[in-house]
Amino acid sequence: MKLKRSTLIKIGALIAVVLAFLFVPPLNEGLRSMLGAFESVEQVRAYILSFGAWAVAISFLMMVLQSVAAPIPAFFITFANAMVWGWWRGAILSWTSAMAGAALCFFISRVYGRGVAEKFVTGKGLDEVDVFFEKYGKNAILVARLLPFVPFDPISYAAGLTAMSFRDFFIATGLGQLPATVVYSYAAAQSTDPSTWVRGLLILFGVVAAGWFARIIWTERQKKKEKK
Repeated sequence: MKLKRSTLIKIGALIAVVLAFLFVPPLNEGLRSMLGAFESVEQVRAYILSFGAWAVAISFLMMVLQSVAAPIPAFFITFANAMVWGWWRGAILSWTSAMAGAALCFFISRVYGRGVAEKFVTGKGLDEVDVFFEKYGKNAILVARLLPFVPFDPISYAAGLTAMSFRDFFIATGLGQLPATVVYSYAAAQSTDPSTWVRGLLILFGVVAAGWFARIIWTERQKKKEKK
């Protein structure tokens, strides 16, 4: 089967990026060093500060990296940003970089398809999110973003595999993740032990999102009843 030129370009670009990080020593060492910092909030903070004037750019790249690589905890970076730059500056940096990461995940799926997306997140994770999307569309994104314990990356990758427009995805993602980003940033700036805030916030956002989601389900059922 003869591949289209555009397909060959996409495959070639992906292979080039992977090979660069595997075999170009500065890139490989830099990636290893960055991943090694994700052991605690304090290590992430120290790693970011070690770059001096480049600290903002490094923090941005770290957030994008964690968006693409599912196992890395995003809240470490959100807390560290607030500790370094204060709560509102840190919140702006965390929110914008997380949005960039979500957009990248979306376009990786949209351009390369499910096969490549499953290299970054499990196929089972995508299957579970697929069902969520089929039932509730962009409302599912909004609710999922409000729940800190819902994996961020599968949502973004799965959205890229649907017919949803990037505009709808971007708006729902931005609105959904903004409250948690602001509150987490404020908590990190005000407390020497943000973990105590996290437990309470997980419960709070979980209750709010569950109530919102229940309302969506009830509204959908009412619409179906009216059509009958």
